[in-house]
Amino acid sequence: MYKFILAIPACLLAAYASASSYKIQHVEPLNWWVGMKRPSLQIMVHGEKIAELAPAVAYPGVRITGVERTDNPNYLFVNLDIGKDARPGELKLQFRRGKDVVASHPYRLEARRPQSAQRRSFDASDAIYLIMPDRFANGSTANDAAGMLEGAERAAPTKRHGGDLAGMQSQLDYIRGLGFTMIWPTPLLENNQPSYSYHGYSLTDYYKIDPRFGSNKDFRNYVAAANARGIGVIHDIVLNHIGTGHWWMQDLPARDWVNHGKTFLPTNNQHTVAQDIHVAPEEKARFFDGWFVDTMPDLNQRNRLVARYLIQNTLWWIEYANLSGIREDTYSYSDPAFLNEWNRAVVAEYPNMNIVGEEMDSRPYMVAYWQKGVINRDGFRSELPTVMDFPLTDTAPGALTAPESSGQGLIKIYEVLAADYLYADPMKLMVFPDNHDRPRILAQVDNNIDLMKTNVILMATTRGIPQMFYGTEVLIGSPKQRDDGVLRADMPGGWPGDKASAFTGTGLSQPQRDMQHFVRTLFNWRKTSSAVTHGKLTHYLPSDGSYVYFRHDGKQTVMVVLNKNAGETRLDLGRFAGMIKGARTAKNVLTGATVDLGAPLTLPAMTSVVLAW
Repeated sequence: MYKFILAIPACLLAAYASASSYKIQHVEPLNWWVGMKRPSLQIMVHGEKIAELAPAVAYPGVRITGVERTDNPNYLFVNLDIGKDARPGELKLQFRRGKDVVASHPYRLEARRPQSAQRRSFDASDAIYLIMPDRFANGSTANDAAGMLEGAERAAPTKRHGGDLAGMQSQLDYIRGLGFTMIWPTPLLENNQPSYSYHGYSLTDYYKIDPRFGSNKDFRNYVAAANARGIGVIHDIVLNHIGTGHWWMQDLPARDWVNHGKTFLPTNNQHTVAQDIHVAPEEKARFFDGWFVDTMPDLNQRNRLVARYLIQNTLWWIEYANLSGIREDTYSYSDPAFLNEWNRAVVAEYPNMNIVGEEMDSRPYMVAYWQKGVINRDGFRSELPTVMDFPLTDTAPGALTAPESSGQGLIKIYEVLAADYLYADPMKLMVFPDNHDRPRILAQVDNNIDLMKTNVILMATTRGIPQMFYGTEVLIGSPKQRDDGVLRADMPGGWPGDKASAFTGTGLSQPQRDMQHFVRTLFNWRKTSSAVTHGKLTHYLPSDGSYVYFRHDGKQTVMVVLNKNAGETRLDLGRFAGMIKGARTAKNVLTGATVDLGAPLTLPAMTSVVLAW
């Protein structure tokens, strides 16, 4: 028997070995769209020694305008121009060594939704329902672990509990019924960390929904289901930091991609240095460049490739999932120049898009610094439209529980609102009783449900955009001191076998049912009130345990009385004749009763009212 041996030339063997050594591991963004206002796109390509290669593309209307490399040979940044004549379809990114194509990757260009650029966002006519996805509802136990480092352990407050997109989607009608028009879930992106991964703020992949919540497609379907019910979805973005489990940390795209490399150097957490005209440069650098915690490496947005990556990622999620808004986490910790560039890029593509940033500080001047239109002494001009009103959130509970005395009590709320001259647009403040970073409002007012209702009335009727944390409507409590795992409690009824359900009403106590009815009544009415959603605010100095303010727009007047008196109160309305303007009756929004405005207003103990005419 003869054996035939095929002789392969050594040069071909070498070429085959070379070609097989180039394995593309990541290409981001995952795809793009034709017809975007900004025609340029930068694609990050990651693979061993990929920077040795030259990219090429042959697709009508698309051309390569440049290539950028870093000190890491495993990354290549390909700049494309997607012209007006480009059509949806699949192109091939080819990578050549000399004349040989040694690697390729298919890349989709999609068609945009009609009127995508002109989408509506959120404003003061909306009310936002804040959800922590892991703690809201578990629609499928099959994905509780999903092959990730941390699975579900519901009995432990700091562990994952199993909530997911399927559970969230199953309760969209419940949220709509409460009167909310926007949903803000805390981050849904992958957090493949060994522990404390439930909150979502330690991202390990910017382009992937955490499998324990579902898939990218599941998220897109969730948004579509919400939109079908008249509800928009606000995406929680994290620009400042990633998690230590992010795949970048195994192979950093550049030495300066992360501040301080892989070495933990904590931020000083001193927000004042951002605007301190006397600050030492080292202190300012420590605030912006330090890591938030040891599991959250700080991104260097001064690196133009990092900045471009983050901007494109935000645009990608808006377009892919059809989002209605953006909430940006730890806003003031990121590089200010980058933040402005990011804001401008988003609004350039989506002119109506609203973005709210988190500056977690209880001083109005600290928060106002970051709102667009404010003239700051240091010359910084922020591009952020909306800021979170932590000053009002942090002031109100103490004002409601403190004795009324000189400089104490309701006057503190008045003073926070009197500081609105610091803001460029007080109607673009997000106001909230509490959120995932504050003890539950019920605990903050010493478990007094009447005072809790007063706080919710304040947030629903003052200037700005109200947001309420899931479960407030069924009296979820917490310790008075912040305990994150506990205050982020499971929503009753979100898990099979729960004895009580907020969603069906089964097993709820009478106070829970009453609070749920209160929230439903207040926020559904709010949607119909032009005075509250668009009008001016006029307030009177607090007196005798009551604080009165009016919302008015020429079509409707709303009178709000925040009352913390322990006994029945008769409020003489003559003091407010200038705003009542001869109106004879009003409707009590919460009870439906007709109120005589020509007589003193009788208020039961600790009962606040909203009157409209």
